[in-house]
Amino acid sequence: MPRTIVLVHGAWVTPASWQPFRQRIEAAGHVVHTPSWPLIEGLDARTINAAVPAGFGALALGEIVDHLAAFIAALPEQPVLIGHSVGGLLIQLLLDRGLGSAGVALNPVPIGGIVPGPAALRAIAPIVLRREGWRRPYAFGRRRFGALYATGAPEALVDAAYAGYVIPAPGRIFHQVAAWQGNRIDPARRRQPLLITGSDRDRLVSPYLSRAAYRIQRRSPAPTDFVLLPGRSHLLIAEPGWEAVADLALAWIDEALARHVRPVPAAPVPPAWVPVLAG
Repeated sequence: MPRTIVLVHGAWVTPASWQPFRQRIEAAGHVVHTPSWPLIEGLDARTINAAVPAGFGALALGEIVDHLAAFIAALPEQPVLIGHSVGGLLIQLLLDRGLGSAGVALNPVPIGGIVPGPAALRAIAPIVLRREGWRRPYAFGRRRFGALYATGAPEALVDAAYAGYVIPAPGRIFHQVAAWQGNRIDPARRRQPLLITGSDRDRLVSPYLSRAAYRIQRRSPAPTDFVLLPGRSHLLIAEPGWEAVADLALAWIDEALARHVRPVPAAPVPPAWVPVLAG
């Protein structure tokens, strides 16, 4: 059935990062929105990189969530929320506020309570150890973007992504994530289904972090699922094979929302979509 779906982008990218993904979901008959973060609405990557808006480096998670919550409140119905990276964290915070009918967190940056592993600490250290890094934007160079964000993607794709939608990220949000400030959720009050993914080639959000988020979120009374996507990097929404990720999200949404309206069985049966789409 047609649904309203909101795609929430992560750090270091603009909403343009969703373009092919969005088109595939729209082709399936859904209404799709790709709201931006505060201070960069209506701006493309070239404009932002030429002059990062004042205050963007100090943008906080709560400000972004408030901005997205206002956008969602203006929609005619509660949408399904799909977020990637920091966007995956943001949609969990929105679900925690009671917004959205379901959520898909694609390789999400950690919610509060998760201790990062060595790989995550190495990735975040240059950001949080800078002088006054909590109020300064942090930009990836082309080489570091390819090595950490788009690991293994074809060079032509990395070049196109870097030129087309890669921007600096607010330093404050990474300080908040590291200190568990503004990224805490209470799984006991979530009533919407949630899917969390991880992928084994992701050097920013390792499968360990995705599984840790799942272990916290499965305390919710609502359906909560986890899928490991092998052979994919952090750029799983745009690198080769992204179509399978979009199709997985759509199949899970249909199955989870149908499952959500029925009583939860005493011995849950694994969803039919897992062996088909996660392999």
